[in-house]
Amino acid sequence: MSELWILSLIGIFIISLFLTVLGYVLYSGLLSEVTIGTGSPPIKNITIAYKFTEGPYKDCGALFTESCSIGPKLPSIGIFYDDPKKVPAQKCRYAVGSILSEGPEKPCEEQQRLFEKFGFRIFSFPEVTHVVATAFPHRTPLSIFLGVQRVYPQLSCYIKERKLCAHPFLEIYKGDLIHYMSPLARQGDFYVPEVRQAESRLTGEEESEEDGRTDITGADSNSECSSMSRLASSDSRDSSPAVSIAPSLLRRDWEDRDTPGRMSDRSSSHSSFEELDMEMTDRPGEEDVTLPQPPHDKAAMEEREMVVEGEE
Repeated sequence: MSELWILSLIGIFIISLFLTVLGYVLYSGLLSEVTIGTGSPPIKNITIAYKFTEGPYKDCGALFTESCSIGPKLPSIGIFYDDPKKVPAQKCRYAVGSILSEGPEKPCEEQQRLFEKFGFRIFSFPEVTHVVATAFPHRTPLSIFLGVQRVYPQLSCYIKERKLCAHPFLEIYKGDLIHYMSPLARQGDFYVPEVRQAESRLTGEEESEEDGRTDITGADSNSECSSMSRLASSDSRDSSPAVSIAPSLLRRDWEDRDTPGRMSDRSSSHSSFEELDMEMTDRPGEEDVTLPQPPHDKAAMEEREMVVEGEE
């Protein structure tokens, strides 16, 4: 009988534990509806105290705990800049902290100095008109895990289906709700200075590499252009051989006239002209063809013609 009671108590305990766990999970938001839409943001312009770091998003809990310990009554915020599916976990960038003030209110100087004492930095985000946003219940620590698992897949699908430009992703822990939002305008204003500096360095390195490649390419292109220009000029010269050859012949003719050592060459050339003239005149039915003679050797040519006629 005692053993039956013990087994009954054990069964009741297991059932109660199961129902308790199930109730806790349901209360944390397991079956809560996730409604995503575009519209006004859940917050106005804010001033935050934050710490920036790189690493797996699962390690951000320590920063949330630290910021909550400094300002336990302040809303918490997390800004996540990279997609963990595309960026290695060790290179994911995020900032975590607390909201010091919202709207026209100014942050408390005492709280601001306290956060700065523990290494937090101060930064402000503007108010935007349109964001992609949703809310998830924040009732237990398990709500954070359930929100990440349930909200982000639907949020990413919503943005992709509508081809929206929304980044970065913000988590705002305010009251009993976790607000998930991503701005559709002025996204650059939500990037803390550490991210901007890192991106500017990367951009500068990429530009320097591009400049180096441009210099090399420019030299190559210049050489190609110069070679192409040389080819074009040679083609243009080849297309008009008469223009290029005639000046050289004229120069040679004038040099021959001015150089007495080349008189014998001219005499042989004149005799060849005379033989050609005789052959042309001996052919019947053909007209006499008279080739042009250099003007300064007409006397010598006439003497040679008389000698040739006398021999005949």
